[in-house]
Amino acid sequence: PPPLLEPLFPPQPGASPGFAERVRQHKVRLEWVRAEPAGLRGAVRVLNLAYEKVVSVRYTLNGWASCAEAAATYQPPGPADGITDRFAFLLPLGAAAAAAETALEFAVRYRVAGAEYWDNNEGKNYRLRGRQRLPHAAGPPQDPDSSAWIHFI
Repeated sequence: PPPLLEPLFPPQPGASPGFAERVRQHKVRLEWVRAEPAGLRGAVRVLNLAYEKVVSVRYTLNGWASCAEAAATYQPPGPADGITDRFAFLLPLGAAAAAAETALEFAVRYRVAGAEYWDNNEGKNYRLRGRQRLPHAAGPPQDPDSSAWIHFI
């Protein structure tokens, strides 16, 4: 089975106490992430400072020797609080994440009203590491000789 990306941070920061206040204070915060076969899917919450805004995720698989950026898309209807918006993203990792030694790092960028705000996990970046999945057993363990010829004495 393909490797699993395991977050080295709580994968549901939006469920932690004080999340709404952190969004108000920092203007942008990662809400959640989930590793999927297609890549890393997640959501970002931003303070609604203006109608036009751009949210993206900058990421690397090689310690920032190179990086890519994926746009996040607005998710209607917005959160019920009336002061924030939610954006969703998918980092299409494909074959690059197929190695168990994969180390993914990312940060979220929010551009609005001529300003730029970042959520980089308090300066540590959001990090995930590849972990090999254990293969699923097809049934109960079998006797190693169960498929051998019947032995006669």
